[in-house]
Amino acid sequence: MTRNWAGTYEYTAPMIVTARTEDEVRRALAGGGPVHALGTRHSFTDLPDTGGTLIDVSGLEGGFELGDGTVRVAGGTRYGVLASWLDERGLALHNLGSLPHISVAGATATGTHGSGDAHGVLTTAVRGIRYLDAHGALHEVRRGDPDFAAVAVGLGAFGVVVSLDLATEPTYRVRQDVYRDVTWDAALHALPAVTGAGYSVSVFTRWDPESIGYVWVKTRLDDDRQPVPETLLDGVRDVDAEPLGGLADVTELRGVPGPWMLRLPHFRLDGTPSFGDEIQSEYFVSREHAVTALLAMRELGELIRPVLFVSELRTAAADDLWLSPAYGRDILAIHFTWRNDPDAVGRVIPEIERALEPYAARPHWGKRHGFGRERLERVHPRLADAREVFERLDPDGRFVNRHLIRVGARRPR
Repeated sequence: MTRNWAGTYEYTAPMIVTARTEDEVRRALAGGGPVHALGTRHSFTDLPDTGGTLIDVSGLEGGFELGDGTVRVAGGTRYGVLASWLDERGLALHNLGSLPHISVAGATATGTHGSGDAHGVLTTAVRGIRYLDAHGALHEVRRGDPDFAAVAVGLGAFGVVVSLDLATEPTYRVRQDVYRDVTWDAALHALPAVTGAGYSVSVFTRWDPESIGYVWVKTRLDDDRQPVPETLLDGVRDVDAEPLGGLADVTELRGVPGPWMLRLPHFRLDGTPSFGDEIQSEYFVSREHAVTALLAMRELGELIRPVLFVSELRTAAADDLWLSPAYGRDILAIHFTWRNDPDAVGRVIPEIERALEPYAARPHWGKRHGFGRERLERVHPRLADAREVFERLDPDGRFVNRHLIRVGARRPR
């Protein structure tokens, strides 16, 4: 029995094989029948599942190779491992997700993101993708190639990604500070002042009537002595804050300067991420609709809170990747970490999706949602174009599964 990392989705594939090298991936592909890559198991749906063979590529790690402003990395490598390797060499990535435990190939294939008004989702750092097709042949697609915009956030729909080239930059330092008691009235009146308060900003909220909760501000430093404000709108900096219920494995929150890879994530690589026994959902709206979308969520607060651990609000900059949550628009991400109560979550999600429908919300590809093909085609204008690319790259449909058909990323077989 194989489950996702939180234990809240059980994979149904009749066979799982482990592949730690490209040749082992090829041998798994040679078996015929439906296949799909499985990474560090951070999806909350059947997106990476299959009726045939799951190829576990989480052991396909390392392979680090520096290029001209890039690093080549094996697809199963966790971001935290890559980040440590880069920092030791004076290099960095533009951003990291909240969990350093996620694999590079899995996170980029689903449009996973960090935060920051000016920063693209993690996939925007990708400069090249090497993948094996259904016959085990190796292909490379680079930024600027005709298929790149489709396969960058590719959902595992066309092949098995074995390595990626990511853009690098010089290493940098970050401090992380927590602000409390910012009211909804103040935040909604000046939301850009909140989301733009640092290099990366996350708001953790339980949709309480008055306060938005805790604002985590990650400041990129020119100097470790660089001061930060003691207030944020009508809130104050709190050096003793214990948000997220006092979870033990969060990164340093008391304004202590440190390396980028130990401050941008919310959780430590050597610890347990998040709450564990949980379900997650996430929706992305254009920042021009951020205030009205948040007002709509506040109206559902009494429905949401009983089944919620916490929500997180983040931002990302627009990009040109067809299936990215930020394709063509700057976004606000509204994330929900739910208690493991599938029935209750199943009752709340439709209400959230109805409330967000006027704002053309897009769901996170790897998290629980109720969108089907028709609705996704309304909010993802290039979904049909991406589907045609995937069909051309995998004409026999070996990477097709029920989920990809349901969301319109592949044609029924």
